Amino acid sequence: MAGQPPLTGLKVIEFAGLAPGPFAGLLLSDAGASVLRIDRAVPGHSHTPGAPPPPATEDMLTRHKASIAVDLKSAGGVALVRSLARHADVLIDPFRPGVLERLGLGPEVLGADNPRLIYGRMTGFRRDGRYRDMAGHDINYLAVSGVLGLLGRDGAKPTPPWNILADFAGGGATLFQGVLLAVVARQRTGRGQVVEANMVDGASYLATFPRMALKTDLGAHPRGRNLLDTGCPYYDTYETADGGYMAVGAIEPKFFALLVEGLGLGGQGWEQGRRHDRAQWPELRRRLEGAFKSRTRAEWEAVFDGTDACCTPVYEYPELERGGEGDGGRAEGDQRPAVTLRDTPCLAVRPDASDPSHGQGPGVEGGGYVGVPLAPGQGGEEVLQQWLGWSKGRDFDVQDGGLVLAGKAKL
Repeated sequence: MAGQPPLTGLKVIEFAGLAPGPFAGLLLSDAGASVLRIDRAVPGHSHTPGAPPPPATEDMLTRHKASIAVDLKSAGGVALVRSLARHADVLIDPFRPGVLERLGLGPEVLGADNPRLIYGRMTGFRRDGRYRDMAGHDINYLAVSGVLGLLGRDGAKPTPPWNILADFAGGGATLFQGVLLAVVARQRTGRGQVVEANMVDGASYLATFPRMALKTDLGAHPRGRNLLDTGCPYYDTYETADGGYMAVGAIEPKFFALLVEGLGLGGQGWEQGRRHDRAQWPELRRRLEGAFKSRTRAEWEAVFDGTDACCTPVYEYPELERGGEGDGGRAEGDQRPAVTLRDTPCLAVRPDASDPSHGQGPGVEGGGYVGVPLAPGQGGEEVLQQWLGWSKGRDFDVQDGGLVLAGKAKL
């Protein structure tokens, strides 16, 4: 029988934001932490019985989270957050440097109140860099980190990969890693600490291997002309007869031999030295393009499934969400936690999870394909009761749609 999720009992305060901060909170909540989001108060709506609830925020990364609405410009609201932080394990700060300090909620203040608090701070640019006072987005952080310069085809301009690489991998996931390191360190020292993550350093760290490869033959050529950046014809995608695509990564000789055999290109010398001759790459690419265009994606799947040719279909999320209709159920579209812990699985994403690889618990609405919105104040009063035994009127009150600390509440 599975034990509780690994971060069960961890209390997390997440200040509302978009993308990287909420993603760090999502990783914590999926692992069982209790995450309480701090939203802006909506007078006449949030925490107001009988009134229409406030509209949900744009944040879609809300699984297993709850919210309280607080006016951080009010002394009572700041006092409430400060009191909560005395009992929290982790705080996530998604703002520009100095915002929470100006509110009296910076790490020096809250760390003095609660020496065990882990204060996680997320910025885009480095706090000590030339761009520290500028606004930016994922594309800007990738640009100044050097990573964006690696991405794109030969002769084409640099191409940003959605906002996956800086916001989420270099940002939210890296902050999550830092928080976990601080949790481990706290077990030894008994003290929390400030954890600072920024998307420039996070993205650059993820690019450690390709950055080092720039000084080797693997990556020393211009963008889009290297082995792993679509420069090589046997590491690329190819269109099929029906407009689908197949992905090819047949780098090793034995894998490449299976690829050309399956494509009907065997016996032409490609399996030997020809494939390593860069002068031959345009011709090999034309041969591969012609072969793949001769059949549908499903037909090529039938050829390469179960082989070591490193040739797989390029699935798109709408078809994965449908459950792989038409492909015998082989599409791996059921969303799962990022890792499998066999004894203490994380919480399930897909409804009706049945084994540790899918997580535990009933799963969530949308199954990982639809973000369920969270309105300011939604579910938060119940979490205050669970965390601290607080109740409205005794420990906190509502003022202009925001929670404020009541006089009887214990600091």
